[in-house]
Amino acid sequence: MKSCVFLATLLLTVWTAVQAETVTHFIRHLIACQTNSTLPEDDYELDDDELFHVDFDKKEAVQRLPEFAKYWSIPPGAVARAETDRQTCIHNVAVAAKCHEYPPEEQAPPRVTLYHENDLELGKPNTLICFIDGFHPAAIKVTWTKNTLPVTEGVSLTQYYPDKDFTLNMFSYLSFTPELGDVYSCQVQHSALPETLTTFWEPDVQTESDVGKTVYCAVGLTLGLLGVAVGTFFLIKGNKCN
Repeated sequence: MKSCVFLATLLLTVWTAVQAETVTHFIRHLIACQTNSTLPEDDYELDDDELFHVDFDKKEAVQRLPEFAKYWSIPPGAVARAETDRQTCIHNVAVAAKCHEYPPEEQAPPRVTLYHENDLELGKPNTLICFIDGFHPAAIKVTWTKNTLPVTEGVSLTQYYPDKDFTLNMFSYLSFTPELGDVYSCQVQHSALPETLTTFWEPDVQTESDVGKTVYCAVGLTLGLLGVAVGTFFLIKGNKCN
């Protein structure tokens, strides 16, 4: 019986539990690669939030939240170590795949949630967030449209992060200014999807005229109910008098 382990995407995930008084924190070092993709990843996480990752194109370590730099620093030699880990990952995945006679890679289709970051006000800059979750393998394409036209300006994409079941998630951001009538979409292409998954979003904000109509209707309804109550009162009083 063959005893090797095949990891299609993830080579190594190191968990470290740190006990501080009564609170347990988890530090995770993720090393990931794929045989059919040029999307390696090497990042460090604390309680499922990224501390930093290695940008293999720029050959530098990037802090997720630079303002935290005064509290902790990136370990020296992180980039060189990540490159070594990447090569090891590619080698081990190839060996494991051969050991298991190249089984088909498991597929998990992504789920998409689209929402805005801040309170919505027409004409005020905001950010649309496209959260893509539960997918595997890592190769994925995310695009945006505004009124059916492609949008590339103001778009950013995070690293992908592992879920506890070893599927993946990631975020895409679009900086925009909401206006009535505009329709945005986040489009996701993935090998586990039979076709492009498109999720739409449009501003749902009441204008001043809408608010005025709502107030007018509310006042009218209140007066109507008050009239019914008064009429009922006098009807009852009249019956008693008779």
